[in-house]
Amino acid sequence: MNRRTLLQAAIIGATAVLGSLPALAADTSSKLVVADQSELVRNLLDASGERKNLDFAIEFPNFAGGPAILEAIRAGALDIAYVGDTPPIQARASGTLLPIVGTFTREVAQYRLTSRPGLVINKLSELKGKKVSYVEGSGRQVFLIEALNRAGLKLTDVTLVNLRVADLPDAIRSGTVDVAVLQEPHVTRLVKQVGASPVLDPEERKLLPSTSYFYARPEALADPAKVEEIKKFLTAFVRAGKWSNDHDKEWAKFYYTDFQRVSAEDTDAILKGQSPLIFQTSAEAIPHHQKLIDILYQAGSIKEQFDAKGSFVDTFDSTIQQAREGGS
Repeated sequence: MNRRTLLQAAIIGATAVLGSLPALAADTSSKLVVADQSELVRNLLDASGERKNLDFAIEFPNFAGGPAILEAIRAGALDIAYVGDTPPIQARASGTLLPIVGTFTREVAQYRLTSRPGLVINKLSELKGKKVSYVEGSGRQVFLIEALNRAGLKLTDVTLVNLRVADLPDAIRSGTVDVAVLQEPHVTRLVKQVGASPVLDPEERKLLPSTSYFYARPEALADPAKVEEIKKFLTAFVRAGKWSNDHDKEWAKFYYTDFQRVSAEDTDAILKGQSPLIFQTSAEAIPHHQKLIDILYQAGSIKEQFDAKGSFVDTFDSTIQQAREGGS
């Protein structure tokens, strides 16, 4: 299926599940609706002061993971969405092209392979035979596959337990799974509260950079007014991200300590494990996206090894370049 056909299919399918999302199926014509996760985007814009510079209405419905966002954007309830590195690939593999309009990454992954209380994993090879959470369509999927690849293992070498993203912390706490792919502040909380443990193999910190995207509903990109709003939003987001790099302690207190109620001590630990946000144009982001596609294809998680270039639009590249090169 070529890119034009995929784009047409995405437009036709955008309302396919509208009836399943009555709470979100609102008219988006008078505002920009941006899917958020862990309320990160909204908080970043608020903390940096960039939100007040936007001259249009904007909403941030919050989601737990890429699969739920895909359902909502197919329903026409969202304009753009903040997602991890795998959801755009899974959407395209299922026949829905949701063009990527912005990419941001950290050199060190924010995902952590985390084991249940009483289990310490020193080497990635020790994942063999373990019960491991598997969230298809989430960025956690490709992170786990690459961890197994580094250990010389396959998905068939572990017992996969399909869970929702929201259920992962409790699955580790209760021992329902041996290992889950988690993010902060859940890793630090579970280590403190129940004695969970991040995988200790130094290779785990070298697996993949922490890459996230904003992808768009095709109809939004066909609307000149929406395109202008997306440009302004991306400008504000890049500036906000630069602010967080330059004011990391202030940002960490705002988001982790004050909003997520993480202790100051644990907030410091989270901050030490983070690397700065990097904002990429489509040309800069394509090589890594191709690597992710190849990993998923070789693992049998997608049936087609498609060209990463078809997942991006370059409409907003100059916007991202100008914002990242400008003042904080």
